[in-house]
Amino acid sequence: MAEVILFNTANRIIGRLGSEAVQEVGLLWGVKNELQELEDTISIIKDVLVDAEEQQVHNVQIRNWLKKLEGVVYEADDLIDDFDTEALRRRAMSGNELTKKVRTFFSSSNQLAFRSKMIHKIIDIKKKLDAIAANRTRFHLEKHNGETTFMMSRLRKQTHAFVRDKEVIGRDDDRVTILELLLDTKVEDELTILPIVGIGGLGKTTLAKLVFNDEQVKKHFDLTIWICVSDSFDLKLLLERIIVYIEENKRIDHLEMDQLQRYFREQINGKRYFLVLDDVWNENREKWLGLQHLLMSGAKGSRVVVTTRSKMVAKIMGTMQPYYLGILDEDKSWSLFKTMAFKQGEEPQSSDIVNIGKAIVKRCGGIPLALRTIGNMLYFQDSETKWLSFKEKDLPKISQNEDDILPTLKLSYDYLPSHLKHCFSYCSLFPKDHDINVQTLINYWITLGFVKSPDQTVEDEGYEYFLNLLQRSFLQEVKTDKWGNIKKCKMHDLMHDLAIFVRETECAILPLNEKKINKETRHVSFGFHFNSTEQIPASLAHAKRIRTFLLCNQSNWGSREASDKSVCDAIIFSFKFLRMLDLHGIGIQIVPSSIGKLKHLRYLDLSENKDIKELPNSITKLQNLHTLKLDLCRGLQKLPRDIKKLFKLQNLEINWCDSLTHMPCGLGQLTDLRTLSEFILTRGADFVKGKGGGLNELMALNNLRGRLKVKNLRHGMDASEECKDANLKEKQHLQSLKLDWDPDDAVEAVYDEMALEGLQPHQNLKELMLTHYGGVKFSGWLPSLTNLVILSLKECKNFQHLPFLNQFRHLKVLELKYLPALEYISNNGDSMNFFGSQELPSLKELTLKYLPSLKGWWRHVSSGDVTQTSPPSMTENHSLPSFPCLSTLRIEHCPNLISMPLYPYLEERLVLNNTSWKPMDQTMKNLGRPRIPETSAENASSSSSTAIISTFPTSFSSPLSMLRILHISHIDDLQSLPDFLKGLTSLRDLRIESCRILKHLFPGIQHLTSLENLKIVKCEELDMSSNADGMEYWRCLRSLRSLRFDELPNLVSLPDGLQHVTSLQELQIQRCDNLSVIPEWISKLKSLKKLEIWVCSNLKSLPEGLGSLTTLQTLEIWYCPVLLEKCQKETGEDWPKIAHIPHLHFVSIPSRDDSQSFTARSGLHWKIFENIRLPQFCNK
Repeated sequence: MAEVILFNTANRIIGRLGSEAVQEVGLLWGVKNELQELEDTISIIKDVLVDAEEQQVHNVQIRNWLKKLEGVVYEADDLIDDFDTEALRRRAMSGNELTKKVRTFFSSSNQLAFRSKMIHKIIDIKKKLDAIAANRTRFHLEKHNGETTFMMSRLRKQTHAFVRDKEVIGRDDDRVTILELLLDTKVEDELTILPIVGIGGLGKTTLAKLVFNDEQVKKHFDLTIWICVSDSFDLKLLLERIIVYIEENKRIDHLEMDQLQRYFREQINGKRYFLVLDDVWNENREKWLGLQHLLMSGAKGSRVVVTTRSKMVAKIMGTMQPYYLGILDEDKSWSLFKTMAFKQGEEPQSSDIVNIGKAIVKRCGGIPLALRTIGNMLYFQDSETKWLSFKEKDLPKISQNEDDILPTLKLSYDYLPSHLKHCFSYCSLFPKDHDINVQTLINYWITLGFVKSPDQTVEDEGYEYFLNLLQRSFLQEVKTDKWGNIKKCKMHDLMHDLAIFVRETECAILPLNEKKINKETRHVSFGFHFNSTEQIPASLAHAKRIRTFLLCNQSNWGSREASDKSVCDAIIFSFKFLRMLDLHGIGIQIVPSSIGKLKHLRYLDLSENKDIKELPNSITKLQNLHTLKLDLCRGLQKLPRDIKKLFKLQNLEINWCDSLTHMPCGLGQLTDLRTLSEFILTRGADFVKGKGGGLNELMALNNLRGRLKVKNLRHGMDASEECKDANLKEKQHLQSLKLDWDPDDAVEAVYDEMALEGLQPHQNLKELMLTHYGGVKFSGWLPSLTNLVILSLKECKNFQHLPFLNQFRHLKVLELKYLPALEYISNNGDSMNFFGSQELPSLKELTLKYLPSLKGWWRHVSSGDVTQTSPPSMTENHSLPSFPCLSTLRIEHCPNLISMPLYPYLEERLVLNNTSWKPMDQTMKNLGRPRIPETSAENASSSSSTAIISTFPTSFSSPLSMLRILHISHIDDLQSLPDFLKGLTSLRDLRIESCRILKHLFPGIQHLTSLENLKIVKCEELDMSSNADGMEYWRCLRSLRSLRFDELPNLVSLPDGLQHVTSLQELQIQRCDNLSVIPEWISKLKSLKKLEIWVCSNLKSLPEGLGSLTTLQTLEIWYCPVLLEKCQKETGEDWPKIAHIPHLHFVSIPSRDDSQSFTARSGLHWKIFENIRLPQFCNK
């Protein structure tokens, strides 16, 4: 990888040498000519790097030449950084130019001393570079101008269409799926193109061969053609290959392009053909369009399959959704491995060999080529020792042939542009299976100069780099946030092996007992938990020019012991060229003032060190710093007073710094800030004293992006004027804004409304949250936020009015919590126009919590000026509005809510707690309306319901038929589970708690055939006594896995019908004081694995039937004194019934006098608690 590093670094050096800042310092110190000579030498070397890159593959001498050059180029890069830093230091000085020159002369880096030092360094580096540059002629390296993608010029092996079906394992399902797609006669397109996408080694070509040779394909198509595209996507060459494939003996070497394309079209004209384009790398759309135009000459129904590693290729070429080929599962992986590793594919007698083999298979990550590679190598190895060595070895350390897994994967790397190669190999610093934070990764790349952006912000360019690696399958398994932004990703284990394979000595993960690190190593991460009590590993002693010090395996921050600052000092004095220093969660209390000596530092992570109270002001000497992370430094009380000197600071992350009381004055001068997670205003007496910066510090910070939380906004007239100074309307890159007023300040509603008016954000905002806002209504600017996705109001005690919400067509999350004055959510009569239509067409999550005055969704005023909670048509459920996309609904502590839009389409969760059952009743009885498709919801207009509904099919499944989780608690008007619950055919989890008049689970319970978890808690009137109907009702719960009865005073015995629930695996009975017997039929629960009995004082014995439950693995008995006595090992009356159970956990609360008799017994786990009052403990 040296050539990639060199090319990128040389480019960067040349650019920086020509910068105004370096030229100014060079002129001031009298070294301008020396700098120019250095630039000339580096330019000469850079011009031959392209040729050197291609030749070093086969020439060891050139490879060594590149390695030697690498070290010197890094030295030159550090030197130029010194000049940049000096320019920044001068900028940070106060005073005019004359004052700065005087202060500089008398500083520790005065003119004469600095000039002498710099000249000496420049001469030394130039001397080394001249010697290296002279050798380029000996190697006959040719000059190449311009950027290069460093494409490998080696010839790829051509693939062919032949395959033996018996040798292909684990791809039958994929073959069937592809055949169904290709042979679907309903697809009437003239030409259909299906890309098969996946990383190298997955078997894309093999799958294409299986399809190509299938008899159905041969019968269906007039022509079948196989072309291996590989490196070249030259149209003339491709046409020649296709023609030769169709007509083997055809001479075409004399044909011009026009003759070729005419002859090609004649060959496929009127014929339904099937073409495989294997191993395509071309991402130039123009080249593809040239071939696609000619392919249209075939008959309707022609098909093309493209195999590629690149999602970008698939996007360019495909006419249908790509088929993403997955990894093999564990069983198929083992089957393939057995075939390759053992004679006749049969497992050997040695179970140890088999176990080692299965461990090796797991490391192959389901990649067929990896399984074949390792399996083939082990075929000739019979000894267990040899197999163990393969198990322990990392894949990059195993010698491989050209067609094995890592050389095959490396082709993907070879095709990367040079800037992406560096970014990819850097990912080797993360452990395998690590959740990589995408924004953090991009910040690392920016920190180390990997990202260059001539046309857009460097963050946006870095994100493009990430997407490129994602599209080429170098990264995978993305996780998105609530706005759809990609937040995390992973690397497949084999891609991680590839990153290690190509990184050479540049990057290193340091294991706990690593003995040696190469002195050329620049980037180090730690493969173990590192804390401040430890010494820097001795293995790092030789790597003096380390740029990255990264901690990836830090454990939970709260459990670490605080320690001293010595480890920080050791790092600072050992590695003075650091660009990135990660010290998160190492337990330090004090950051040493020596931190200011790391003049090259760009990225400093001190997060999760909860005992840090302040940062030394010397940290403001880090003029190159662009990221400072302080998240979860809960003890941090203030930021450095001179933080304004950090001109280059772009990211200041201070989430959950609970002790931080104010922001320093001058923060607003850091106009390059992109991330400022929180802005904390001074409260109370400190505000009067003028301590800390005000909202005017935000005025010029218009580059802020992502999230911003403003804390401790003041109430009152002065505060309303101050809010305009924040200038939030100009911050167009902000996605999330959280405004939090001081909860202890006196609230004046009118002034808070004026303040909110002054805090108007840009219309691009996606999330808005208000907390402790004292106003009665929202500001007039809210309707302008047409891109809003999340809206949240919490603890706003005067709030009464929301605007007309249906204008927020993109709103997905609405949270209203602790709003005691809110009576209606929609206070606008125009909402009546939406009846029978959609309410909030994109809404997916709705939370209504602690709204004691809330009566209904709408406020309707009749002609007699009498306020009603519902429209006149409320009794006609089919005319009510509904939420077309709502997936999760929580209504908690809204006791007066009796009307709201219907919610028949919930899929994820419904929570009803201390609210009326009436809205649920209305929803479940609404059987006559079709669902409006989600794709249409985005574009739905405010036209009449008739017009909307007539557009869609009238077929409609039962309300809540897709709901998976239902929690019901404190519903005072629910007497039984109604029959209409039969529509909840997808319900998996049901919890019923504190429904004081609930008497029966029937008839509703019988319909929940998909139910897996059932919890019934504190239902005082519930009667589940045996009867014939109840027997049948329980029998219907054929999917039930877990059942919990808790605080049910009427439960004397388990319901007889429960004996038919043979799927039950876990049964919990807690605090049922009147339970006196567990029936003998418990022996029929043949799937039961765990039984828990808590605080059932009236239960005197266990049934004999427990003895026949061979599946029972765990029995727990808590605070049942009589029962526990009978379960004592050997001597207890019930001991024979439970002796076969592997895991027994018994908990008692003996008196002090009896404590000695309750000792740990062999085979039992006894827990003894003293001086604990039982009711309190149980409730807890």
